[in-house]
Amino acid sequence: MAKFFDVHPHDPQPRSIAQIVALLRDDALIAYPTDSCYALGTRMDSHAGADRIRTVRHLDDKHHFTLVCADFAQLGQFVYLDNSAFRAIKACTPGAYTFILPATKEVPRRLAHPNKKTVGVRIPDHPVALALVRALGEPLLSSTLLLPGAESPMTEGWQVKEELDHVIDAVVDAGDCGTEPTTVVDFSDGTPVVVRVGAGDPSRFE
Repeated sequence: MAKFFDVHPHDPQPRSIAQIVALLRDDALIAYPTDSCYALGTRMDSHAGADRIRTVRHLDDKHHFTLVCADFAQLGQFVYLDNSAFRAIKACTPGAYTFILPATKEVPRRLAHPNKKTVGVRIPDHPVALALVRALGEPLLSSTLLLPGAESPMTEGWQVKEELDHVIDAVVDAGDCGTEPTTVVDFSDGTPVVVRVGAGDPSRFE
């Protein structure tokens, strides 16, 4: 059964965050809230965690995982940014955007797109998500909590617990979170291409 953590949405309790991070360091797979919707998250180096995300969501090896980062300094360790991408992304983060960029050697090869060598990155505008990433000290390997056949992602902690009780290790509930996935912008060829319209305003990249 998944552990259930009731966390304050704006001032997350350090003890709860520490307990969740301890689970993550032990290769746990968690569901946690972001500014767009719930996400599945695990440690970046967790082979088992990545495979479990693929299993839960029925994903193939061409799926772009997202590295959820605490800040721009951390993000810059894992993707290559030219000046125009840096300025454009800096202007709208933190926020409900995922950016696809060429991966650096810090990204495990199995997590990058097999052909393009790219990876998704984002900095969420959500205190709980940021607290988890800061306490972990590295990005969370993440994917939107959108189940196979579902038209929209999950947004309620109790619903996540009910549906995924035996396939994930913890649910982090901080009340209402977003109801739409992120807007995804592909910068891999140097020019922004909006590949999914979601919670973030796409007009600045069109």
